Amino acid sequence: MQFSSTSTQCVQLNPPPMLPPPNHRRSSAPATAIIPDWISNSINGGSLRHVNLHTGTNGWTSPPGDVFSLRSASYLKNRQKSPAGDYLLSPAGMDWLKSSAKLEHVLARADNRVMHALRRSQQTLGQSMKSFVFAVNLQIPGGKEHHSAVFYFATEDPEPLRTGSLLNRFVHGDDTFRNQRFKLVNRIVKGPWIVKKAVGNHSACLLGKALNCTYHRGNNYLEVDVDIGSSAIANAILHLALGYVTAVTIDMGFVVEAQTEEELPERLIGAVRVCQMEMASATVVEALHVAHVPRGVGLARVNHHKSADDLALAD
Repeated sequence: MQFSSTSTQCVQLNPPPMLPPPNHRRSSAPATAIIPDWISNSINGGSLRHVNLHTGTNGWTSPPGDVFSLRSASYLKNRQKSPAGDYLLSPAGMDWLKSSAKLEHVLARADNRVMHALRRSQQTLGQSMKSFVFAVNLQIPGGKEHHSAVFYFATEDPEPLRTGSLLNRFVHGDDTFRNQRFKLVNRIVKGPWIVKKAVGNHSACLLGKALNCTYHRGNNYLEVDVDIGSSAIANAILHLALGYVTAVTIDMGFVVEAQTEEELPERLIGAVRVCQMEMASATVVEALHVAHVPRGVGLARVNHHKSADDLALAD
Protein backbone atom coordinates (compact mmCIF):
# COMPACT_ATOMS: atom_id res chain seq x y z
CA MET A 1 0.00 0.00 0.00
CA GLN A 2 1.43 3.35 -1.00
CA PHE A 3 0.91 6.44 1.13
CA SER A 4 2.04 9.89 0.15
CA SER A 5 2.62 12.80 2.49
CA THR A 6 5.03 15.65 2.93
CA SER A 7 6.75 13.78 5.73
CA THR A 8 8.06 10.23 5.92
CA GLN A 9 6.30 7.96 3.44
CA CYS A 10 5.37 4.44 2.54
CA VAL A 11 6.10 4.42 -1.16
CA GLN A 12 6.08 2.21 -4.19
CA LEU A 13 9.41 0.53 -4.68
CA ASN A 14 11.12 -0.17 -7.96
CA PRO A 15 11.61 -3.90 -8.49
CA PRO A 16 14.77 -4.67 -6.46
CA PRO A 17 17.75 -6.63 -7.64
CA MET A 18 16.93 -10.28 -7.10
CA LEU A 19 18.94 -13.26 -6.00
CA PRO A 20 17.83 -16.76 -6.96
CA PRO A 21 15.88 -18.51 -4.21
CA PRO A 22 17.94 -20.70 -1.86
CA ASN A 23 17.63 -24.37 -2.76
CA HIS A 24 16.13 -25.33 0.57
CA ARG A 25 13.17 -22.98 0.30
CA ARG A 26 10.12 -23.63 -1.83
CA SER A 27 7.59 -21.15 -3.15
CA SER A 28 4.65 -22.26 -1.05
CA ALA A 29 3.79 -24.32 1.98
CA PRO A 30 5.47 -27.74 2.00
CA ALA A 31 3.53 -30.16 -0.17
CA THR A 32 4.05 -32.96 2.34
CA ALA A 33 2.52 -31.04 5.21
CA ILE A 34 -0.65 -32.57 6.64
CA ILE A 35 -3.29 -29.90 7.21
CA PRO A 36 -5.28 -30.50 10.41
CA ASP A 37 -9.04 -30.80 10.02
CA TRP A 38 -9.70 -27.65 12.01
CA ILE A 39 -7.55 -25.59 9.65
CA SER A 40 -9.23 -27.15 6.60
CA ASN A 41 -12.61 -26.25 8.08
CA SER A 42 -11.42 -22.71 8.74
CA ILE A 43 -10.08 -22.30 5.22
CA ASN A 44 -13.38 -23.29 3.65
CA GLY A 45 -15.83 -21.84 6.16
CA GLY A 46 -15.66 -18.07 5.70
CA SER A 47 -18.00 -15.67 3.95
CA LEU A 48 -15.47 -15.38 1.12
CA ARG A 49 -14.84 -18.59 -0.79
CA HIS A 50 -11.43 -20.19 -1.05
CA VAL A 51 -10.93 -19.92 -4.81
CA ASN A 52 -8.59 -20.96 -7.60
CA LEU A 53 -5.33 -19.03 -7.63
CA HIS A 54 -5.58 -18.07 -11.30
CA THR A 55 -9.30 -17.96 -12.13
CA GLY A 56 -11.05 -17.29 -8.83
CA THR A 57 -13.26 -14.26 -8.20
CA ASN A 58 -15.04 -12.93 -5.10
CA GLY A 59 -12.83 -14.98 -2.86
CA TRP A 60 -9.35 -15.46 -1.46
CA THR A 61 -6.47 -17.83 -1.91
CA SER A 62 -2.78 -18.22 -1.03
CA PRO A 63 -0.24 -16.86 -3.52
CA PRO A 64 3.14 -18.56 -3.92
CA GLY A 65 5.65 -17.01 -1.57
CA ASP A 66 8.06 -16.39 -4.41
CA VAL A 67 5.85 -13.67 -5.93
CA PHE A 68 7.19 -11.48 -3.11
CA SER A 69 10.77 -10.28 -2.87
CA LEU A 70 12.17 -9.88 0.63
CA ARG A 71 15.53 -8.96 2.10
CA SER A 72 18.10 -11.61 1.26
CA ALA A 73 20.80 -12.98 3.55
CA SER A 74 23.23 -10.45 2.05
CA TYR A 75 20.83 -7.49 2.08
CA LEU A 76 22.86 -5.34 4.46
CA LYS A 77 25.89 -5.68 2.18
CA ASN A 78 24.37 -5.29 -1.28
CA ARG A 79 20.67 -4.34 -0.80
CA GLN A 80 19.64 -7.40 -2.79
CA LYS A 81 16.38 -9.21 -2.30
CA SER A 82 15.33 -12.75 -3.06
CA PRO A 83 12.05 -14.65 -3.55
CA ALA A 84 10.34 -15.09 -0.20
CA GLY A 85 9.84 -18.86 -0.31
CA ASP A 86 7.67 -20.77 2.16
CA TYR A 87 5.41 -19.08 4.66
CA LEU A 88 6.35 -19.54 8.29
CA LEU A 89 2.70 -20.22 9.16
CA SER A 90 -0.01 -22.02 7.19
CA PRO A 91 -3.01 -20.13 5.78
CA ALA A 92 -6.06 -20.74 7.97
CA GLY A 93 -8.79 -18.66 6.36
CA MET A 94 -10.16 -15.19 5.75
CA ASP A 95 -13.23 -13.40 7.06
CA TRP A 96 -14.90 -10.39 5.44
CA LEU A 97 -17.07 -8.90 8.18
CA LYS A 98 -19.50 -6.01 8.54
CA SER A 99 -20.79 -4.40 11.72
CA SER A 100 -22.31 -1.21 13.09
CA ALA A 101 -19.07 -0.42 14.93
CA LYS A 102 -15.37 -1.14 14.58
CA LEU A 103 -14.59 -4.78 15.26
CA GLU A 104 -11.75 -5.35 17.71
CA HIS A 105 -10.09 -8.44 19.17
CA VAL A 106 -12.06 -10.79 16.93
CA LEU A 107 -10.19 -13.89 18.12
CA ALA A 108 -11.68 -13.41 21.60
CA ARG A 109 -15.26 -13.35 20.30
CA ALA A 110 -17.34 -16.39 21.17
CA ASP A 111 -18.60 -16.46 17.57
CA ASN A 112 -15.17 -16.46 15.94
CA ARG A 113 -15.28 -19.51 13.71
CA VAL A 114 -11.51 -20.10 13.54
CA MET A 115 -10.98 -20.21 17.28
CA HIS A 116 -14.19 -22.23 17.63
CA ALA A 117 -12.81 -24.84 15.22
CA LEU A 118 -9.54 -24.98 17.16
CA ARG A 119 -11.32 -25.31 20.53
CA ARG A 120 -13.49 -28.10 19.16
CA SER A 121 -10.43 -29.98 17.94
CA GLN A 122 -8.77 -29.57 21.32
CA GLN A 123 -11.75 -30.27 23.57
CA THR A 124 -13.54 -32.94 21.55
CA LEU A 125 -10.70 -34.74 19.83
CA GLY A 126 -7.80 -33.92 22.13
CA GLN A 127 -5.81 -32.71 19.14
CA SER A 128 -3.94 -29.57 18.13
CA MET A 129 -3.08 -28.76 21.73
CA LYS A 130 0.00 -26.76 20.74
CA SER A 131 -1.53 -24.85 17.84
CA PHE A 132 -0.82 -21.15 17.46
CA VAL A 133 -2.97 -18.66 15.51
CA PHE A 134 -1.83 -15.34 14.05
CA ALA A 135 -4.49 -12.96 12.75
CA VAL A 136 -4.36 -9.58 11.02
CA ASN A 137 -7.56 -7.55 11.28
CA LEU A 138 -7.65 -4.68 8.78
CA GLN A 139 -10.30 -2.33 10.18
CA ILE A 140 -12.03 -0.29 7.47
CA PRO A 141 -14.09 2.62 8.80
CA GLY A 142 -17.40 3.71 7.37
CA GLY A 143 -20.40 5.85 8.20
CA LYS A 144 -23.06 3.46 9.45
CA GLU A 145 -21.14 0.35 8.46
CA HIS A 146 -17.65 -0.73 9.44
CA HIS A 147 -15.84 -3.59 7.71
CA SER A 148 -13.00 -5.87 8.74
CA ALA A 149 -10.85 -8.06 6.53
CA VAL A 150 -9.38 -10.67 8.86
CA PHE A 151 -6.59 -12.95 7.68
CA TYR A 152 -5.74 -16.05 9.70
CA PHE A 153 -2.53 -18.09 9.79
CA ALA A 154 -1.69 -21.02 12.06
CA THR A 155 0.87 -23.65 12.92
CA GLU A 156 1.16 -26.83 14.96
CA ASP A 157 4.90 -26.95 14.36
CA PRO A 158 6.99 -25.35 17.13
CA GLU A 159 9.85 -24.54 14.74
CA PRO A 160 8.60 -21.12 13.46
CA LEU A 161 8.17 -19.99 17.07
CA ARG A 162 11.36 -21.48 18.44
CA THR A 163 13.06 -19.48 21.17
CA GLY A 164 15.20 -16.74 19.69
CA SER A 165 13.52 -16.69 16.28
CA LEU A 166 12.40 -13.34 14.92
CA LEU A 167 8.76 -14.41 14.91
CA ASN A 168 9.05 -15.57 18.52
CA ARG A 169 10.49 -12.20 19.50
CA PHE A 170 7.64 -10.45 17.71
CA VAL A 171 4.95 -12.58 19.38
CA HIS A 172 6.45 -12.23 22.85
CA GLY A 173 7.93 -8.77 22.45
CA ASP A 174 6.67 -5.40 23.59
CA ASP A 175 4.68 -2.92 21.55
CA THR A 176 7.68 -0.80 20.64
CA PHE A 177 9.43 -3.76 19.03
CA ARG A 178 6.28 -4.85 17.19
CA ASN A 179 5.61 -1.31 16.03
CA GLN A 180 9.08 -1.04 14.51
CA ARG A 181 9.00 -4.39 12.74
CA PHE A 182 5.50 -5.29 11.45
CA LYS A 183 5.59 -4.90 7.68
CA LEU A 184 3.13 -5.30 4.82
CA VAL A 185 4.33 -6.09 1.31
CA ASN A 186 1.85 -5.99 -1.54
CA ARG A 187 1.47 -6.35 -5.29
CA ILE A 188 -1.49 -5.61 -7.53
CA VAL A 189 -2.12 -8.72 -9.62
CA LYS A 190 -5.03 -7.23 -11.53
CA GLY A 191 -6.67 -3.83 -11.44
CA PRO A 192 -7.18 -0.49 -13.19
CA TRP A 193 -4.32 1.93 -13.58
CA ILE A 194 -5.69 4.39 -11.00
CA VAL A 195 -5.65 1.72 -8.28
CA LYS A 196 -2.13 0.59 -9.16
CA LYS A 197 -0.99 4.20 -9.01
CA ALA A 198 -2.69 4.96 -5.68
CA VAL A 199 -2.00 1.71 -3.83
CA GLY A 200 1.40 1.05 -5.34
CA ASN A 201 2.86 -2.17 -6.66
CA HIS A 202 5.72 -4.11 -5.09
CA SER A 203 5.47 -1.65 -2.20
CA ALA A 204 6.28 -2.19 1.45
CA CYS A 205 5.13 -0.40 4.57
CA LEU A 206 5.87 -0.65 8.27
CA LEU A 207 2.26 -0.76 9.43
CA GLY A 208 3.13 -0.12 13.05
CA LYS A 209 4.62 3.24 12.13
CA ALA A 210 2.11 4.17 9.45
CA LEU A 211 -1.11 3.36 11.28
CA ASN A 212 -2.42 2.80 14.79
CA CYS A 213 -2.11 -0.89 15.63
CA THR A 214 -3.52 -2.75 18.60
CA TYR A 215 -1.98 -6.06 19.63
CA HIS A 216 -4.03 -8.73 21.40
CA ARG A 217 -1.97 -11.56 22.89
CA GLY A 218 -3.68 -14.74 24.04
CA ASN A 219 -2.30 -18.00 25.34
CA ASN A 220 -2.26 -19.47 21.84
CA TYR A 221 -2.63 -16.50 19.51
CA LEU A 222 -1.60 -13.02 18.52
CA GLU A 223 -4.00 -10.66 16.76
CA VAL A 224 -2.94 -7.40 15.15
CA ASP A 225 -5.75 -4.88 14.64
CA VAL A 226 -4.76 -2.30 12.02
CA ASP A 227 -6.89 0.85 12.08
CA ILE A 228 -6.98 2.17 8.52
CA GLY A 229 -9.00 5.15 9.74
CA SER A 230 -6.10 6.38 11.88
CA SER A 231 -4.57 7.90 8.76
CA ALA A 232 -6.64 10.21 6.58
CA ILE A 233 -4.37 9.46 3.64
CA ALA A 234 -4.55 5.68 4.01
CA ASN A 235 -8.31 5.87 4.51
CA ALA A 236 -8.75 7.91 1.32
CA ILE A 237 -6.56 5.56 -0.72
CA LEU A 238 -8.37 2.48 0.57
CA HIS A 239 -11.82 3.87 -0.16
CA LEU A 240 -10.68 4.77 -3.67
CA ALA A 241 -9.54 1.17 -4.14
CA LEU A 242 -12.81 -0.17 -2.72
CA GLY A 243 -14.64 1.71 -5.45
CA TYR A 244 -12.96 -0.64 -7.94
CA VAL A 245 -12.85 -3.66 -5.65
CA THR A 246 -14.67 -6.05 -8.01
CA ALA A 247 -11.95 -5.42 -10.61
CA VAL A 248 -8.96 -5.69 -8.26
CA THR A 249 -6.89 -8.72 -7.28
CA ILE A 250 -4.19 -7.98 -4.72
CA ASP A 251 -1.52 -10.01 -2.94
CA MET A 252 -0.64 -9.03 0.62
CA GLY A 253 2.19 -10.53 2.63
CA PHE A 254 3.00 -9.98 6.30
CA VAL A 255 6.59 -9.86 7.53
CA VAL A 256 8.58 -9.17 10.67
CA GLU A 257 11.23 -6.88 9.25
CA ALA A 258 14.81 -8.13 9.58
CA GLN A 259 17.20 -5.35 10.57
CA THR A 260 20.39 -7.21 11.51
CA GLU A 261 22.53 -9.78 9.72
CA GLU A 262 21.52 -12.46 12.22
CA GLU A 263 17.83 -11.92 11.42
CA LEU A 264 18.25 -12.28 7.65
CA PRO A 265 16.93 -13.53 5.32
CA GLU A 266 13.42 -12.22 5.83
CA ARG A 267 10.55 -14.71 5.86
CA LEU A 268 6.86 -14.30 5.20
CA ILE A 269 4.66 -14.95 8.20
CA GLY A 270 1.95 -15.60 5.65
CA ALA A 271 0.24 -14.08 2.64
CA VAL A 272 -3.17 -13.83 1.02
CA ARG A 273 -4.54 -13.06 -2.44
CA VAL A 274 -7.91 -11.29 -2.42
CA CYS A 275 -9.62 -11.81 -5.77
CA GLN A 276 -12.13 -9.27 -7.10
CA MET A 277 -14.12 -9.17 -3.88
CA GLU A 278 -17.72 -7.99 -3.66
CA MET A 279 -18.56 -5.73 -0.73
CA ALA A 280 -21.93 -7.45 -0.32
CA SER A 281 -20.19 -10.73 0.51
CA ALA A 282 -19.47 -9.51 4.05
CA THR A 283 -20.94 -11.44 6.96
CA VAL A 284 -22.87 -9.23 9.38
CA VAL A 285 -21.71 -9.62 12.99
CA GLU A 286 -22.89 -7.97 16.17
CA ALA A 287 -20.83 -5.11 17.52
CA LEU A 288 -19.65 -5.73 21.06
CA HIS A 289 -19.59 -2.51 23.03
CA VAL A 290 -17.48 -4.03 25.78
CA ALA A 291 -14.74 -6.30 24.51
CA HIS A 292 -14.59 -9.71 26.17
CA VAL A 293 -11.05 -10.33 27.36
CA PRO A 294 -10.35 -13.87 28.58
CA ARG A 295 -8.21 -14.29 31.66
CA GLY A 296 -4.53 -14.17 30.82
CA VAL A 297 -4.92 -12.17 27.63
CA GLY A 298 -2.81 -9.05 27.41
CA LEU A 299 -3.85 -6.01 25.40
CA ALA A 300 -1.36 -3.58 23.98
CA ARG A 301 -2.28 -0.45 22.09
CA VAL A 302 0.39 1.24 20.06
CA ASN A 303 0.37 4.94 20.86
CA HIS A 304 2.32 6.97 18.36
CA HIS A 305 4.16 10.11 19.36
CA LYS A 306 3.66 11.37 15.82
CA SER A 307 0.49 11.74 13.81
CA ALA A 308 -0.61 8.59 12.01
CA ASP A 309 -0.06 10.53 8.80
CA ASP A 310 3.66 10.71 9.58
CA LEU A 311 4.16 7.52 7.67
CA ALA A 312 7.11 5.18 7.50
CA LEU A 313 9.22 4.20 4.55
CA ALA A 314 10.06 0.52 4.38
CA ASP A 315 11.71 -1.72 1.85
